[in-house]
Amino acid sequence: MAAGIAAELAKKQKEISVAEFFERNKHILGFDSMTKSIITGVKEAVDNALDACEEAEILPEIYVQIDALGDNEYRLVVEDNGPGIMRRQVPNVFGRLLYGSRFHTIRQTRGQQGIGISAVVMYGQLTTGKPAIIRSKVAGEDVAHEFELFLNTKMNRPEKIREEPIVWSGKEHGTRIEVCLKGRVTRGKQSVAEYLRGTAIVNPHATISYKDPFGGTLFFQRSTTIVPPKTREIKPHPHGIELGMLMKMLKSTKARKLSGFLSTEFSSVSAARAKQICEKAGLDPDANPKRLSLEEVKGLLAAFSQTRLRSPDTSCLSPIGARLIKLSLKNVLGDLRPEFYAPPVTRSPKVYSGNPFQVEAGIVYGGDLRSDSPVEILRFANRVPLMYQQGACAITRAIEDIDWRPYGLDQKGGRGIPHGPAIIMVHIASTKIPFTSEAKEAVANVEEITEEVKLALRECARKLRLHLSKEKRRSKVREKFDIAQRLLPEIARKSAEILDRPVPDVTPIMTKVMDVVEVSEKLEYHKKTRTVESVITIRNYRPKSQSIQFYAVIPPEYVGAESLDPPPKRKRKGGRYMWEFKRLPSNESRTIKLLLRGVEPGEYDETEFYVEGVDPLHLLGAEPLPGDWDLDGLDTTLEDFSRGKRPQPPKPPRADEEDGPAGNTTGGRAKAGGGAG
Repeated sequence: MAAGIAAELAKKQKEISVAEFFERNKHILGFDSMTKSIITGVKEAVDNALDACEEAEILPEIYVQIDALGDNEYRLVVEDNGPGIMRRQVPNVFGRLLYGSRFHTIRQTRGQQGIGISAVVMYGQLTTGKPAIIRSKVAGEDVAHEFELFLNTKMNRPEKIREEPIVWSGKEHGTRIEVCLKGRVTRGKQSVAEYLRGTAIVNPHATISYKDPFGGTLFFQRSTTIVPPKTREIKPHPHGIELGMLMKMLKSTKARKLSGFLSTEFSSVSAARAKQICEKAGLDPDANPKRLSLEEVKGLLAAFSQTRLRSPDTSCLSPIGARLIKLSLKNVLGDLRPEFYAPPVTRSPKVYSGNPFQVEAGIVYGGDLRSDSPVEILRFANRVPLMYQQGACAITRAIEDIDWRPYGLDQKGGRGIPHGPAIIMVHIASTKIPFTSEAKEAVANVEEITEEVKLALRECARKLRLHLSKEKRRSKVREKFDIAQRLLPEIARKSAEILDRPVPDVTPIMTKVMDVVEVSEKLEYHKKTRTVESVITIRNYRPKSQSIQFYAVIPPEYVGAESLDPPPKRKRKGGRYMWEFKRLPSNESRTIKLLLRGVEPGEYDETEFYVEGVDPLHLLGAEPLPGDWDLDGLDTTLEDFSRGKRPQPPKPPRADEEDGPAGNTTGGRAKAGGGAG
């Protein structure tokens, strides 16, 4: 009887089509609620459009339209100005799951698995029974090609209903998809508008237009005309690679020697390093890599972590960059009128499981943001907003693990999401984001990523704390100074009248009341020349003369030697300009003028100031010199500035140079200070 049952079961066993699997488990792809279904449809189409434009080095112009058809049915239209898709490839791209060009490459892209847009087509036909309409035009062709197609879930193949050439007037190249699907369009949080708002923040080079079914429109103008550099495919990095993947690579390699396998199949491994790895693993460099035993492979894997290797090549990643993050946040969030944008942080690359990644973070504070509610968290992965499963995301957990109270935000018990008028933004760029599901809604709790997020956030938070403490001190000193300015002259005048004597000079008394060295900055933007003129005033309100070394940190792309008046005495590493005032008498001031070039409107609103030689208790508008600064390496001297000499960039390390394990490097050091605002 048992044999008969086994035979019957064997007859029923058959291969499951991947399309049928996802058709029955559409929630895995993000189609698990009416609201999420619409957002997922928009997300997949917009992601494809942005990837295509960037690969063709085209500034994206994306149009999104949603029309209500009744009974929770909508027509979604997404159109772009990308390079278009070749006619023969259109049916497979939109009507076949797990079909794409990026799955086997190690480089940063939004989409990689070849599921997203074809899953939207599948969901549309499943819920409305209507085919998707795709139009594509390649540059140089006279006509576009329009398709109507279904996805055959049983065979995982496209079924063409119609194909015809059409004239697409005014369009040189691009792609348009129109799909009908069931869903619900909402306003406010977790809406299409919020998704597009987030997309505009992390894609400052894109212009996005949106027409909603309620008759409203949204328009996000690009913040920059610089297209992100194309990411380059790299090989896996040895640090963090898993045993099974290493065994697979050894079996499929064409290298005849183990040393050759290590130097050709991995990034950051030179011939010299390959020999070191073999020595530490106790293996012959000339051994056949395909014949290694399991124990030998384990030894090789252990040797990876014991060998110092260069960080992974960052050309495979496309971080936004601190400058563009700040500019984009101002462009998109400007209507909230925040009082402070903490200088964003871009950490140096790290590795998890052989995959390079970079973390970026920024904090926006004050203005019209609500102070009695939890901070808003903006989560991004590979320039894509993460809209759902916030509580299950490693980014959220990293935020919850930080004690935000020392940084000026309310937080009960020092854990959990802080409260206050702030927006916390985190972006993770990687060749492989460890999502918790195929819906790509949250980042898995990988220790290396979580720690990097914490480091980036703490660096931003320190800048927020310095800003808040500086504003608090400045407010108190200003209040004291205003009172003294009003009362002391009046007291002096009345006393002189009573005693019938000349009115005394109250300046020395004012100095005793203030007892600070104040640094202030005035910025003026010139739109025609795209320059910012900065006038920095250092005034001594202390009873005695002061000897001051003053530092201003200025990004090197903004300023040249001839733009500094007076010229600095030194220019140190990291764009740190130093002026020395050996004697600044009491109640006198010194002025420094800077001219910053190539500045976009709203991009530059403060300079970072640091002072050495003044007690921090008597310093206003600047911060004491950070103790972790390396002041030994001089880039340029005063004599060099007078000759117009520019600093030279450091030489890149050699392939065999020891510069620390890529998985354990500290990255950029945190610097204190916020600017003189």
